[in-house]
Amino acid sequence: MATASVPVIHSDPDILGGTPVFVGARVPVRNLMDYLEAGDSLNEFLADFPTVRREQTVAALELAKEMLVSHAQFPTPPK
Repeated sequence: MATASVPVIHSDPDILGGTPVFVGARVPVRNLMDYLEAGDSLNEFLADFPTVRREQTVAALELAKEMLVSHAQFPTPPK
């Protein structure tokens, strides 16, 4: 599994009020999630936001996956 050697997501109070954005793009990461949730493809997102690189989106999705998996809780079996 590849992990980013440089940050791909940045949050700064002076950029969109601190909304997490892709580094160097000023595009909110939330936009990527909204596109995917709506059924749009990664290619559609990248076409609409050409300042975001494919490598950044893949790294952001891998980070989200790692966070979800590491915080997953298994239900306690009934007694």
